[in-house]
Amino acid sequence: MAKILVTGGAGFIGSHLVDRLIELKHEVTVIDNLSTGLKEQVNDKARLIVKDIREDLNEIFKENYDYVFHLAAQINLRTSLENPVYDAEINILGSLNIINELIKHKIKKIIFISTAAVYGKNYNLPLNEESYLDHNTPYGVGKLTIENYLEMFKKIKEINYCIIRSTNCYGPRQRKDDKGEGGVISIFINNSLEDKNLTIFGDGEQTRDFIYVSDLVNGLIKGMELDGTFTIGTEREITINKLAKMIKNLSNSNSKILYDDEIKGEVKRNSLSSKKLEKYGFRINYTLEQGLKETINYFKKTQ
Repeated sequence: MAKILVTGGAGFIGSHLVDRLIELKHEVTVIDNLSTGLKEQVNDKARLIVKDIREDLNEIFKENYDYVFHLAAQINLRTSLENPVYDAEINILGSLNIINELIKHKIKKIIFISTAAVYGKNYNLPLNEESYLDHNTPYGVGKLTIENYLEMFKKIKEINYCIIRSTNCYGPRQRKDDKGEGGVISIFINNSLEDKNLTIFGDGEQTRDFIYVSDLVNGLIKGMELDGTFTIGTEREITINKLAKMIKNLSNSNSKILYDDEIKGEVKRNSLSSKKLEKYGFRINYTLEQGLKETINYFKKTQ
């Protein structure tokens, strides 16, 4: 059993991670400011501390954790473009605050969730750990900045880290107005179940690679055993047009599909490989259709 701290543990991905860590008999503490996370999503066997990662965390880190999973972040690409200072305050300065504490208190390892946004408009797909970095949003810049800090501090402070660069994640507990990288799925499902219009920005031929939340959580937990940087994705692209039709059909919806202006800064295509992670026993368990069915059932129950 390990003593583990999870930042952002009341959020969509974080709460699933906490549940899995509890199942594995670990002792878990959650830090979350509840700006987007929900108190009721935190496992009853975990301890929740309502705190912002930009605040003084010294007293919390004094408890000598074995691992820190750092998921707390500003996750909206559009917000990062509109307000890069705010994005940097959370994703760069907040993360540096976490790193400073783990160095000070000699934490065994940090597992940091990064993003496909560090690759920007690199279309040599599927992308992997060696792919060229071409970030084109403040969000991507912020995530890569923390990756670089971790690499540097490993050299000069001997900290251990595992970086998981994830593709777009979806699944139960996503907010219905999710503005994160996999948010299009929750928005489409919610609107489909209410027979509201599904709005696609651009021509809909842009592609994305979607990973079900339990698969991502398994990858993050693998990070406890591994050092370095790993990408995680399904290697399967789907156009937003096909995604919208798929969700409509699975939801038995009468929603109409409409189109609006494309969003500046968003990439045209995206797909990540998990091949390096698979060498250590990781596997993708859910197809997109299976994951969508699970997610739609969840939304039906919580409407």
